[in-house]
Amino acid sequence: MALSKLKIVGDRFVDEFGRHIILRGVNLGGDCKLPYPDGGTHFPSDFSDHREVSFIGRPFSLKEADEHFSRLAHWGFNCLRLLTSWEAIEHAGPGEYDEAYLDYFAQLCEKASEHGFYVYVDFHQDVWSRMSGGDGAPCWCFEKVGLDYRKFDAAEAAFVMQQRYDYSDTRPRQDDNYPQMSWVRNYAYAANGIMWTLFFGGRDFAPGCEIDGLNVQDYLQSHFINCQKELAKRISHLGNVIGFDALNEPNAGWIGKSLSYCHTKMNDATDDPVLPGLAWSPINALRASHGVSIDVPYMAISLRKLGITQTDTVTVNKKGASIWLDAERDPFQLAGAYTINADGSAKVLQDDFFQKVDGKPVVFAHDYLGDFYQAVAAALREENPDWFIFIEPDLLKKDSDLAFPQNLPERTVNAGHCYDVSTLLLKRFNSRFGFNLLSGKPRVGRSGCQRDFVEQFSEVKRQSEISGGGCPTLIGEFGIPFDMNGAKSYKAFKEGDCSEKPWRAQIESQDLLYNALDELLLNSTQWNYTASNSNSTAAGDGWNQEDLSIYSPDQKINIEDINSGGRAIQGFVRPYVRCTQGILKKVSFDSLRGLFEVELDADASVAVATEIFLPEIQFSGGYTISAPGFSFERIANTEVMCFVADSSGRKDISIKRTSFPMKRSI
Repeated sequence: MALSKLKIVGDRFVDEFGRHIILRGVNLGGDCKLPYPDGGTHFPSDFSDHREVSFIGRPFSLKEADEHFSRLAHWGFNCLRLLTSWEAIEHAGPGEYDEAYLDYFAQLCEKASEHGFYVYVDFHQDVWSRMSGGDGAPCWCFEKVGLDYRKFDAAEAAFVMQQRYDYSDTRPRQDDNYPQMSWVRNYAYAANGIMWTLFFGGRDFAPGCEIDGLNVQDYLQSHFINCQKELAKRISHLGNVIGFDALNEPNAGWIGKSLSYCHTKMNDATDDPVLPGLAWSPINALRASHGVSIDVPYMAISLRKLGITQTDTVTVNKKGASIWLDAERDPFQLAGAYTINADGSAKVLQDDFFQKVDGKPVVFAHDYLGDFYQAVAAALREENPDWFIFIEPDLLKKDSDLAFPQNLPERTVNAGHCYDVSTLLLKRFNSRFGFNLLSGKPRVGRSGCQRDFVEQFSEVKRQSEISGGGCPTLIGEFGIPFDMNGAKSYKAFKEGDCSEKPWRAQIESQDLLYNALDELLLNSTQWNYTASNSNSTAAGDGWNQEDLSIYSPDQKINIEDINSGGRAIQGFVRPYVRCTQGILKKVSFDSLRGLFEVELDADASVAVATEIFLPEIQFSGGYTISAPGFSFERIANTEVMCFVADSSGRKDISIKRTSFPMKRSI
C-alpha cells in the first residue's frame, strides 16, 4: 500500500496533499530488547553467550508478520515505532555486524509497508544493557572501558533480575528478591553512572581514557552511530520509513550531579524526582565499584505520605567485590575527581567535577545531548536526507529549559515519553480516587484523572515549543500495566470469564489517556505490542516482569476472530481523525455516551478527503452522522469514513452511537 510522503509544517505532520496527519501507533515490541528465542529475563542467564546471540525473530518471524500487522491495522493504528538495538546489530564484537539480522529487519519494514504502516526505527536501550539490568548496548563495551560485568551483582553495581530472581520459586511475585519495576533503579548504580557519563561526556570528564586511539566518548558514539548507518543503508529506499528515534531515553549518567550529593527529598537544587530504591550519590557508587562496603539510604513508596520517603539504610557490597579489571584505569580518579584511601574512605577532590567544565556549569541537554542528536542526524541523512529525527527530552526533568536541547537538527520530532507513574509503579487504577505519585496531588473522578493526564502530556508538548517555532509532538511511549490489581484479570480469564468485566480498570485507564491525547491533538505510539507475551506475572513481555502488551497469545481463544488475543481493546481501539482536509482543531470521544466530535478548519482546495477511523467495536450498535457542509462515504471493506468539504472554513462533524454495542469477549 503506497503511503503519502510526510513533511513537517510547524508543529504538524502534513502529507503530500496538504492534509494534517495524526500518527496513532504502537511500539513493536517489548521483546525486541532480548535475543531470540530464550533471551527473556524469565530465563536464567549469566550472559556468557553474549557474542553468539541472535535477535532474528524479534518481534516475530516473517511468516507470522501478516497476521500481526493485519491485527494492528484492524485496530486502527497507522504508525509503528519499530524497536531494534545496538546489541542486536553489533553483539559479536566491534565492527562485526549481524548481516542476517539487518536483512531480516529490512524485510520487516517492507512487510509493514504492505499493511499501510508508517515506521520510525527506535534504537532502544534501558539502563544501558542487559548485563546492567536492561537492554541496548553490547557487552563488549564494558570490557573496552575496563569493567567486569560478571562482578556487577556481587559489587551491587547493577540490579539484574537474572542474578536476583529465584527461578525455582513458583510464587506469582518475588518482591523480596526482585521488586516490580525495580530495573529503573539501575540508572543510579555504578555501571550505568560510569557508562553514560563516558558515552556522552568522555572528552570532558575522562580526557585521558582512550580506546583504540580514540577518546572513550568518540569510540562509543562512533560505534553506536555506525550501527544505525548500517541499518539505514538497508531501509533508506522504503517510503514508509519516516525516520529514526536516535536513542531511547538517553541518560546523563552523573553529568550535572554533585559527587557527594544523595537525593532523598525534593529541594531547590534539583528538579529530579525522588525514586524508589537505593539513593546513591556518585561518590558512594564509585566507592562500591572499587570493592568498598558502604551504607546507602533506601527509599520506598509511602501511601500515607503520598510520596517516596526513606525507610531504611542498607549496607551494600558486603562481599567487597570490585568491578574494575584494573583499578588503575578508573578514568575519573585519573582525571582528578576523587581518590580512594587504603581504608576504603574516599576523598572528594572536586565535588563539582561533573557539574562544571573549565569553570562553566554544564547542562546535559544543551551541552551534550544536542550535539549527539546533530551527529546522529548528519549520519542518517547521508542515507536519506528526508528522514525525521525523533528525539526524547529527559524523561524526568519538568523544567523544559533543562530537558530539551536547544541545538536541534532540522525536521526534529519531540518523541518524549509520558507514563502515569502512579499506575505504572503501583499497578492499580481507580478513577474514583487516586493521586499523582510524583506530585503528591490527589485526583478525584474521571474528570480529575483526565485533567492530570492532560497536565502530564502537556509538559511534553510544552517542550516542543522550545524548538524554534515548535515541532511536532509524538508521545513515543505511554501505556498501562495489564497485570494491575494483583493480575485479577488473568485469573478471571483463566477461570473462563472472557468478558470485558475483569478488564474495566485497564479499559478505563486507557480511555482516559487517549482522551488526553485527543484533547491536545497529539500523535502517539502506545507501549506496546508483544507477540510473545504471557499472562504469567513472572514473564509478561519477557523483560523484567513488565506486562504492558495490548496483546497476548495466552488470550487468543478464537483464531477466526482477529481481535482475539487483544487485551482491553475497548480502551485503545477508538475513533480518531487519521488525516484532515485542512487542519484539525479539536476532537473528543465520549466512550460512555458514544459521541465522537470533530472541529476542523477545512481547506476545500485540498483534493483528498478527511479520513476518520470508526471501529465497529465502539459503534456496533450503529451510529448517526451530522456533518453539514460535507459529503461522506465509507471506504469499502474498511472501518474508515471519508468526508469531503464543499467549502473552506470552520466545520464540525458529530458521530453518535445509536445503541450500545454488544458485549463481547476479550
